[in-house]
Amino acid sequence: MNEHMILAEEEKNAMMDLLKSQVVPAIGCTEPMAVALCVAKASRLLGCRPERIELRLSANILKNAMGVGIPGTGMIGLPIAVALGALIGRPECGLEVLCDCTPQAVAEGKQFLSENRIHIALEDHDPDKLFINVLCTAGHHTAEARIKTEHTRFVMLRKDGLELDAKTENGLTYGTREGYHSTEGTSVVGRDWASTRDGDEPSDRRSELSMRKVFDFSMHTCVDELRFILEAKRLNEAAAQSGLRENYGHQLGKTMCSPLGRGIMGDSIFSKIMSVTSCACDARMAGAMIPVMSNSGSGNQGICATMPVVVFAEENHNTEEELIRALVLSNLTAIYMKQSLGSLSALCGCVVASTGAACGITYLMGGTFEQVCYSVKNMVANLTGMICDGAKPSCALKLTSGVSTAVLSAMLAMQHKYVTSAEGIIDDDVDQSIHNLTAIGSRGMDETDRYVLDIMTHKGKPVATTLE
Repeated sequence: MNEHMILAEEEKNAMMDLLKSQVVPAIGCTEPMAVALCVAKASRLLGCRPERIELRLSANILKNAMGVGIPGTGMIGLPIAVALGALIGRPECGLEVLCDCTPQAVAEGKQFLSENRIHIALEDHDPDKLFINVLCTAGHHTAEARIKTEHTRFVMLRKDGLELDAKTENGLTYGTREGYHSTEGTSVVGRDWASTRDGDEPSDRRSELSMRKVFDFSMHTCVDELRFILEAKRLNEAAAQSGLRENYGHQLGKTMCSPLGRGIMGDSIFSKIMSVTSCACDARMAGAMIPVMSNSGSGNQGICATMPVVVFAEENHNTEEELIRALVLSNLTAIYMKQSLGSLSALCGCVVASTGAACGITYLMGGTFEQVCYSVKNMVANLTGMICDGAKPSCALKLTSGVSTAVLSAMLAMQHKYVTSAEGIIDDDVDQSIHNLTAIGSRGMDETDRYVLDIMTHKGKPVATTLE
């Protein structure tokens, strides 16, 4: 089990591309930002301010955009994100589409909303859990854009009924701010999914991952090639510092750092990991106008895969190279798990991200590949079934549950203690254990997903009658 795998150069390059494409900067919750991105693109195609905007959204997109703060607005929910996407959205900035948001823009957005120009409907034909379709109209002219499967993957563009070739029409360069420059649609950290046509698989699917491949890539790739991952540390640390300074959301992170929190939990590595992670999530879910480094289309997952590893490495006095390799291991593990779970599901994304963090922390403790696999099994045995009930301030509570479990799982793994195949959904093979988890999240919890959305959209009404 300790013999490492020699990765072919082509496979190694594919994994590097995958990591860079899935670890990208984002401002605000990625679901409303993806909607704003699609609106911005349709508006750009239209060539003028839309008079009417019609949106069709999958249930999971709607669920994740209902209760989250929109950066720079002081408002929650989709409508203001849609309005700003149309008015000041920059599609070339990808998930930082609303980076130019100002108080004046917000005022214009509120006026746009008051004119009843936006109409949102639930998509009930396309089964993709990540589906965004935007139709903008002005006079006799129309423009339509569609995103599917990935948060920045345009699969259809149409103007005045004529379908356009996304490969030639889209020169989007995601993450172009703060040094993220691109050539031919590929940036240093992010890739332009707009060149992928409907029905094509995103190119990251070409990389068939396993825990063995993820570990060996993280351990044996030249560290200078992986140094870009430190940008995740910089961005997410800044978000955590903002969450500590300001009163965002439920202030979970600040509460843990308060005299009350320290009196109960002390000033241990364990408490620092939870408080710093929570601070970053508090800021992000409340709509702070700060970028975070996301993972697999989720800023919370990026925070969860990054901050526990960063804090542990600092407190444990690990070297910079060890931190870099741990961050790559954490983020790539989360990406690997999301490949079979899907971009959106009924399972909270903190489950896969904190599993990645457990792997990174185990490595920083001096763990072997075998012990990293033990930590994965411990995580899968514990967090299976944590539901996603939308993006919102209380996500900080779930992230804290995930990262606390990550530390416990790593501690057990270092003592060669792990959940065995005699228990629950754990298999002797670590990859099968992962796929057991993701199968439950992607298919087994579909009915749960329906109930969650129904409860969220019919609060105060009998749920059973709405599902018949």
